Amino acid sequence: MKIALDALGGDFGAKPNILGALKAAKKLGLEIILVGDEAVLRRELNALGYADVPKNISIVHAPQTIDMGAEPAKECRNKKDASIVVCAHLVRRGQADAFVSAGHSGAAMVAALFGMGRIKGVQRPAIATPMPTYKGVSLLLDGGANADCKPIHLLQFAVMGSAYMQKVFDIPAPSVGVLSIGEEETKGNFLVKHTIPHMREIGVNFKGTVEGRDVNTGDTDVIVCDGFVGNIVLKMAEGLAKTMIQMIKREIKKRPLAILGALLSKGAFKAVKKHTNPDCYGGAPLVGVNGVAIISHGKSNDLAIFNALKTAARLVEKDFIGDIAAKMAALKPTFDAIEKEIHQEEA
Repeated sequence: MKIALDALGGDFGAKPNILGALKAAKKLGLEIILVGDEAVLRRELNALGYADVPKNISIVHAPQTIDMGAEPAKECRNKKDASIVVCAHLVRRGQADAFVSAGHSGAAMVAALFGMGRIKGVQRPAIATPMPTYKGVSLLLDGGANADCKPIHLLQFAVMGSAYMQKVFDIPAPSVGVLSIGEEETKGNFLVKHTIPHMREIGVNFKGTVEGRDVNTGDTDVIVCDGFVGNIVLKMAEGLAKTMIQMIKREIKKRPLAILGALLSKGAFKAVKKHTNPDCYGGAPLVGVNGVAIISHGKSNDLAIFNALKTAARLVEKDFIGDIAAKMAALKPTFDAIEKEIHQEEA
């Protein structure tokens, strides 16, 4: 299996990408295609002790990079030799089975859409983000790809999110919830109120609404919302986690006995840190595009890259794209009828 890696993507340059690729090639037996400026990549490999390109590793030269401050669609159109764009084209041409990038997330999404297209029947691809919970992990989508959504989009997110949890986390019938402002199904905005009644028509294990305070309990496997709300939830969760850690450290330092207690609790703290570490999940799949694409955090280290490559390989092995395509085809009459009904209600 071959996976293309945007080897210069991310805040830390080539090193963590190459280290993650080397680990995946060795431990998982994957063939990794490092995509980026060849001179830079060979120089980094040499610095790591590899005068020659290691086994199961190859390089595809892509001299251009995406400007982080520029408009993603324009950059992807104008820079055909940008590493993210080349990764997507390798998948489209069948020269790679999937691609992973820790670079510009917007550009990764645009490159995937331009390069691979959408699965037939999917109206909007979504960023499906794994969320650490008290019981394990939940999947939140959309994590930021679509600021404005219609009910049909959330319904499709539910189907794709359920398929992902089945394939990656081996959950036979993932529970699905709609993020809202109350437990009652009559609460919420137009999007929520017109999505909920149709959730029971699409074959997912619909549980009901999920309030913001319940996102991290782990009681719901798949949580759907529009990308505007989803991205705020993700960023708030990240900020809250960092703030809580800083507050705990500050208060411990004020109390000598607390320092002793912290030392005795070191193992527990490490376990919590590991469970909530996003590097353990590698990245967020862009579900709905016609190929496996994993978007990793810009601050990904080699562990995160390794896990992103591992997840990509698992999705390919499990025929995730074929499964989504089959579900979309089977549900087309249902989706068409739902759209028609909602349109009549709007009119």
